[in-house]
Amino acid sequence: MTEKLILDTIKRQLSYEFNCRPEDFAKEENVITKSVLHEKRRKFSEKEFFLQMATFGNNAVISADERIHPWLKEWVKDRKGFWLFEQHNFFELETKLREYGYKMALTHHMFIPTPELLNHKTDLKIKWLEQNDLSEYYGKEEFSNALCDRFRPDRPDVLAIVALDGDKICGMAGCSADTPEMWQIGIDVLPEYRGKGIAKTLVALLRDEAYRRGAIPYYGTSLSNIASWKTAISSGFVPAWVETESREVEKDEFAK
Repeated sequence: MTEKLILDTIKRQLSYEFNCRPEDFAKEENVITKSVLHEKRRKFSEKEFFLQMATFGNNAVISADERIHPWLKEWVKDRKGFWLFEQHNFFELETKLREYGYKMALTHHMFIPTPELLNHKTDLKIKWLEQNDLSEYYGKEEFSNALCDRFRPDRPDVLAIVALDGDKICGMAGCSADTPEMWQIGIDVLPEYRGKGIAKTLVALLRDEAYRRGAIPYYGTSLSNIASWKTAISSGFVPAWVETESREVEKDEFAK
């Protein structure tokens, strides 16, 4: 697998979700499209987003409700797309969204794997868990990043790896099949075991195994989660794109 193939796959997937063409993510000018709910999307929401925005480091592609298109066209004019994700621009966007009962939600910094296998070696005691082995771990707060909150058939957890201290699980990394081609990795390490390289090892091993099973592993984190950034980079991932979306404002938030 090559970096180009990985990026082409990612951009094709995002083109479904942002109602655009894959090549739109490489343009100089910003692109605004109508929100859609594509059947091939990563199923993070059961209804279309009022607004979502992505950049691969050059322009921005924005999918949004058509009511806000006139304002968006003025907002993006003469602005480099990746700067739209800065806080002062987000404030302007947030202020406008509030008029429609929405606000900005999380900003996701997304990583793709380097093309080669790492073949990471470890002395850790590890155990692999297949999809049928995962049900007993759902709902456990200590593994809330490694696994979904429950079995989700539209993006199921398909594989996990744990590090053991005796019989105790001290860390877990898991893959959710967000699409048949793209498996997202999440990681949890118990507080008393952090700083020992467990996260790096589990993510690196899971990354390679996803590759071997024909999937593209990918990894996401937030802007300020430096520990997670370090885990991604040390486990064979590189930054690739940023995406963000809006969510509805709860009724009691209007009073705040």
